[in-house]
Amino acid sequence: MMLGLLQSVERQFSGRFNALGPLDLEIREGEFLSLLGPSGCGKSTALKITAGLLAPTHGKVLWHRSKPSVGFVFQDPTLMPWATVRENVRLPLDLAHVPRAEADARVTATLARVGLTGSFLDAYPRALSGGMRMRVSIARALVARPALLLMDEPFAALDEISRDALNEDLLRLWREDKLTVVFVTHSVFESTFLSTRIVALTSRPGRIAGEFVVPAPPLRTGAWRMSAAFVDSAREVSGLLRQGMDAAA
Repeated sequence: MMLGLLQSVERQFSGRFNALGPLDLEIREGEFLSLLGPSGCGKSTALKITAGLLAPTHGKVLWHRSKPSVGFVFQDPTLMPWATVRENVRLPLDLAHVPRAEADARVTATLARVGLTGSFLDAYPRALSGGMRMRVSIARALVARPALLLMDEPFAALDEISRDALNEDLLRLWREDKLTVVFVTHSVFESTFLSTRIVALTSRPGRIAGEFVVPAPPLRTGAWRMSAAFVDSAREVSGLLRQGMDAAA
């Protein structure tokens, strides 16, 4: 079922150049959709327009019923350095005036789901590794129980081991919470591992070059990364991305 639609969306900056579009993008309920494209093609712009953080210059965002609740994870964890892990994650609940006892219980449970327990709850961001800070950022997005999770290259700055572990944890959370995820990346391999559907964008201004439905097993693990089917899928996605870049050129 269609959850939302970016219809003929364009975005100009300073009235001088088009960063995006025109873009017609369908978001389907329950899918894991990756927007894949080169740097500067408007992927992040499309995500911010979907979230309502940025208005399109032309076109509009349509929702099937009403706009779903949205969680947003940025490339930088954007944690408050003066607040503990627990306080950072509780922020959306405090803003929503959720009673403190209920909020604290939800925070503790959500942090446990992303692998943070015990003394980590009262640590400050400066004491955490990059991967742990990103886990806190994901927990903060999930604690409000969104229906739509938007993620803007959240693992780009992490080492490969941390990135692979977070990819697998993210898929588990997606399945457990029955989320719809829109994930921005410029990594062919990451998008192939995570996604049910990949939309490749051209170079700026970003338009749809094509899409690929990933024939992944229902439960994706590290073994999927090593399979011939994964390699074949990544090759197709890479070719689709290259076609889009050549077309834009």
